[in-house]
Amino acid sequence: LVLILSGRRMDQVLLPATAMLGGISLLLMERLPQGQVVQTVGPWKLGLGDVQLAWLVLSFSLATILAVTVRSDRWLRLYKYTWAAAGVALLLATFVLGDEVNGQRLSLTLGPISGQPSELLKVILVVFLAGYLSEYRPLLVEESTKVGPISLPPVPFLAPMAAMWAIALGIVVVQRDLGAALLFFTVFLFLLYVATGRPGYVVVGIVLFLAGSFVLYHLVGTVQTRVDIWLDPFKDPQGTGYQVIQSLYAFARGGLLGTGLGAGLPTINGALPIPEVHTDFPLAALGEELGLVGVMAILGLFLVVVQRGLRIAASAADEFRALLAAGLALVIGTQALIIAAGNLKLIPLTGITLPFVSYG
Repeated sequence: LVLILSGRRMDQVLLPATAMLGGISLLLMERLPQGQVVQTVGPWKLGLGDVQLAWLVLSFSLATILAVTVRSDRWLRLYKYTWAAAGVALLLATFVLGDEVNGQRLSLTLGPISGQPSELLKVILVVFLAGYLSEYRPLLVEESTKVGPISLPPVPFLAPMAAMWAIALGIVVVQRDLGAALLFFTVFLFLLYVATGRPGYVVVGIVLFLAGSFVLYHLVGTVQTRVDIWLDPFKDPQGTGYQVIQSLYAFARGGLLGTGLGAGLPTINGALPIPEVHTDFPLAALGEELGLVGVMAILGLFLVVVQRGLRIAASAADEFRALLAAGLALVIGTQALIIAAGNLKLIPLTGITLPFVSYG
């Protein structure tokens, strides 16, 4: 109503789709033990469901305020390098000021608010790529660097963008934030293809990804552990493979139609079978309660969000807005795909969350 009265153009499907995902999330967080997250704000002590409701209200309020008050995107496209530098600086700050959890420094705490800078960087990276690609798109499409019979991207124009992306990717790899690294890499390739329409870029990117994955598997213990768990979680069912196994059991208990909303997740010795269910495994909990039909519906909502985002991109007034809308839609879709596939043991589990559904 506020958006309509303010005269802002809006998508009539996008908001209800994201609100439905947020509502499902709120129902799940109310269902889980409230002691999973306890936040003290002044005289109030908030449990998991209360905190999730607060974040949902704050998020939708902030989105509405920005939609009404921000009338130009010049401040995004003109200062793309500044935004990129700020994002990288935020990641670097976690090395010094970050909170260490399980041997990783991934989050920063400012007063009562705690979060992962990589969540901001994925949006900042899309803004930077949209600005850069829209500016140099004709050169990236038409020019090539010949190395014998092979046509490579025009290095002088691709180098600044690749360097910015490589810095961000290198930092998250050093931080062992493999989910963010995979997300950044995939979205980079998607946007490069959307901007240029040249499949050769994607082929080269996939080859580099496979080579890098092979090297990381042999050099980084965290990567090796994640891959080994993916290949055989039952090798250590009470240790490293515990959560993945319990996730598969949850999907199995759900079957086709599920145990019923609010009727899943029996405790084992007084504890939840999936300790990180509110962050990494909400889809497994929903799969148990809503079954295969419910999981397909949730994934369908993500497809709706991506489709509407790409539709907005296709009708955008200029290339920057088109790439920005496409990039943001693909970030959400790619992140949902990665964590859903990890929950189902289709790919190694990474430490990212399910957009709009996971806690926070």
